[in-house]
Amino acid sequence: MAYQNHSEGPEWFAQPQPGRREGGLSFQCTMCGNCCSGPEGFVLFTDEEAAEMAARVGVSVQEFYQRYTRRTIRGISLGERETSHGLDCIFLDRDTRPGSAVCALYDARPAQCRTWPFWPSNLASRRAWERAKNTCPGMDKGNLYSVQQIRIIRDKVDI
Repeated sequence: MAYQNHSEGPEWFAQPQPGRREGGLSFQCTMCGNCCSGPEGFVLFTDEEAAEMAARVGVSVQEFYQRYTRRTIRGISLGERETSHGLDCIFLDRDTRPGSAVCALYDARPAQCRTWPFWPSNLASRRAWERAKNTCPGMDKGNLYSVQQIRIIRDKVDI
């Protein structure tokens, strides 16, 4: 299928964006917490990631699953708690650094979290990217990720 508009298609981000000579996308986390909050969602993870997260919070893997996870239609997910921002990830910390939202598991966070915003669903089209950008002020700002970097990150998760 031939795409008429370079902003659509399987790798629209490989085309030069306005004001740039090369493809790629910019992203810089603003620590707003929007990607970790909102309506009910899910954060999926592997058994290896569960073991890393359990070690990070100082509990057994079994206790980690009991205390910090829930079942969803997609599988076992990190739990959520209701806040004034919506449903926050159970590990989202809005208190330690006032005005910022930080991950209590940052160094041990799952691939789904590490790869935001370069998920296949956000990269499906420029329109999908723009939709996600409505809640993420760091998209199209800051560090430029090359097309190759985006492909590597994108291929780590199926979201």
